[in-house]
Amino acid sequence: MTHTARVALVGDRSLQIRSHARIPGLLDGLRKRDGLDLDAYWIPTQDVADHTTLAGFDAIWVLPGSPYRSEAGALAAIRTAREDRIPLLGTCAGFQHVLLEYARNVAGLATASHAENAPDTSAADAVVVPLACSLLGHEGTIELTAGSLAEALIGAERSTERYHCNFGASPHHVQLLRNHGLHFTGTDTDGEARIAELPGHPFFLATLFQPELAGDGTRPHPLIRGLAAAAVAQSVGAY
Repeated sequence: MTHTARVALVGDRSLQIRSHARIPGLLDGLRKRDGLDLDAYWIPTQDVADHTTLAGFDAIWVLPGSPYRSEAGALAAIRTAREDRIPLLGTCAGFQHVLLEYARNVAGLATASHAENAPDTSAADAVVVPLACSLLGHEGTIELTAGSLAEALIGAERSTERYHCNFGASPHHVQLLRNHGLHFTGTDTDGEARIAELPGHPFFLATLFQPELAGDGTRPHPLIRGLAAAAVAQSVGAY
């Protein structure tokens, strides 16, 4: 019996954003190639009012496209997934906002900020900062932590991934987030954080790179397949 999982695509949809334009093809690929049928709903960030908005979904995917219209909406979506144990994938801006939500609500840094959303924020509060070198249109190698969810899904210790971003994790705050339980399981060749996971959660994974941009858009990236499989498991109560 095939189960259809309900997935919230959180982001301010624009066909000018390449990753957004690829979503229909990726969903089709998941259905045809992997037998993973997702009933996907685009949810603008300003429509995520609070903790209850996305409570009925089987997975939440926080997509690229920053700055979001509503930082609060994006953070509420992530918090719902984290606290309610709903599978979550955050990509690019989703990764950035996962760090921001965790810093504020788990690590105790209530003043944590995203430098794109608040350009005048102090270094002490800026959890997400401009990258030393822009990654717009960049492709690079990711070193994966042995035994991590990302490594298990990708099936290798290294992967080449595509980016389209100007902001990333502040090196000054990575240890704070680690100390409060967030694991950084993928780095670039300079050791900069590129993947974050939350152990003990059914599926909570965020990447600064955009797995939506892998290949020709018809074969979903292993991390996207992983989210889809987790969503289906959630829909049948496997978690």
